Amino acid sequence: MDAAQQESTEKAREQQTTWYGEPLGTLFRRLIADLGLNQARLAVVLGLSAPMLSQLMSGQRAKIGNPAVVQRVRSLQDLAAEVRAGRISAAEATAAMDEIRRTSGGNVLSPSSTATRSGSIGVPANPTKRVVREIQALLRSVSDATEIQSASRLLADSHPELAEFLRVYGVARTREAVEHYENHQG
Repeated sequence: MDAAQQESTEKAREQQTTWYGEPLGTLFRRLIADLGLNQARLAVVLGLSAPMLSQLMSGQRAKIGNPAVVQRVRSLQDLAAEVRAGRISAAEATAAMDEIRRTSGGNVLSPSSTATRSGSIGVPANPTKRVVREIQALLRSVSDATEIQSASRLLADSHPELAEFLRVYGVARTREAVEHYENHQG
């Protein structure tokens, strides 16, 4: 790999860290290990071609362009956490991955499009977190963190609540966004 390619790869990984919390190669390798997958199966579950998954993992591409795929990544992260914690079996994880594969991101308010980890079909494991992650995925699919922060700063004086929304859902960690969501619900 020449210096220009190496610089491009490093920049892509930095962008991935900004958008997804870590380089996608690291994230995908952890999902593969936690869920007992191989790259080909992960690509199928996410709805990506194997070459596209490889390009994202290697840093040849920085961004997942399809918000539905971003949502599937988030769903697999939640599923992997359940597996690591021992709250679901391998069979339940396999069934959940099949459901995640069939989803297309769907409507935030439509529980029928969620993959479940509770063992009950159609009942999301954490509906608040799911809504928050879909909002995050949508914002992050149209703009990167730097642009969202800039927009938040521009709106801070005239529209502080909207500025806070952009900052919390566009840039902050999911935990902070869940707290914000819960604090602002009736």
